[in-house]
Amino acid sequence: MSLKKDKQKVLGEVFDDARVRSFLEVEGKGEFDVDYIALERAYRGMKAENFSTFVRFFSEDGRNINAKNPQGKTLLQVVSDHRLSGDYIKALESVGARF
Repeated sequence: MSLKKDKQKVLGEVFDDARVRSFLEVEGKGEFDVDYIALERAYRGMKAENFSTFVRFFSEDGRNINAKNPQGKTLLQVVSDHRLSGDYIKALESVGARF
């Protein structure tokens, strides 16, 4: 029996402020909210410390931290089921994400 990780490690990539900010730039995909896409992409591609910086930039940019996916869930709701998401949840909540 193999166990599936719920969060992949991000190795070898340098995340300076410019790289972190680049995750703010996304294109819409059908019924997906662009703000949700940006948040999910950052969550999947960053370590928690970089994600914390990202959500600060995201919030300062006036973006919607409570944007929803097509199933009506925010990123906070989605990641709350992930075993290793504690630091990500703290980052989201620090800029106003709510259940």
